[in-house]
Amino acid sequence: TIYTIAGFPTFDPRSYRLTIDGLVDAPREYSYADLLALPSVTETRYYQCVTGWVVPKPRWNGVRLWDLVAAARPKAGATALRFFCMDDAYTESLTLAQAQPRDVLLAYGLNGKKLSRDQGLPLRLVVPGMYGYKFAKWVNRVEVVDQEVPGYWEQNGYDVDAYIGRSNGL
Repeated sequence: TIYTIAGFPTFDPRSYRLTIDGLVDAPREYSYADLLALPSVTETRYYQCVTGWVVPKPRWNGVRLWDLVAAARPKAGATALRFFCMDDAYTESLTLAQAQPRDVLLAYGLNGKKLSRDQGLPLRLVVPGMYGYKFAKWVNRVEVVDQEVPGYWEQNGYDVDAYIGRSNGL
C-alpha cells in the first residue's frame, strides 16, 4: 500500500501544466502534451529507498530536467531548484549542479509504461545516485531560487544531499 500525507492528486492531462519560474529570464509553462512532444530519453538507473529496499534496473522515460531549466534561462545568482508537487504537500530541492547531469529527468514513464498515479503521474523527479525520497512525485512546478530550500523529507530529518551511501547516517 502506498501512503501519502495529503492524498493522491487528481491528474487531468488537458489542464495539467508544468511551470518553470523564479529567478529566470524566460519563465516557461508546458502542458502534458508539450512534455510528451519534447525529445524523450530513457535512463536505466539503480533506485534505492533510504530504508534499504532496492529496484536494481528501473527504466525511466521522460525529459532531461536541465533542458527545461536551461530554456527558462536562470539569472545570475540562481543556485538551486525547488520542486512543488500537485498534492500541495511535498516539495523537494536540488542545487543547480545536482540538476545538470544528463541522467537527471522529469520522468513520465517507467519500464515502458506511463507512470501510474502511485508512481507519480504525471511527472516524477529522477535523480540517479540519490535516495528515493529525492524522486518527488506529481511535480507541477520548478522554481529557480537563490538558495537551496529543504523539502518535505529534509524538514523531517533527512539529509538535503541524499547521495546513496554518503548521507542519512550511512
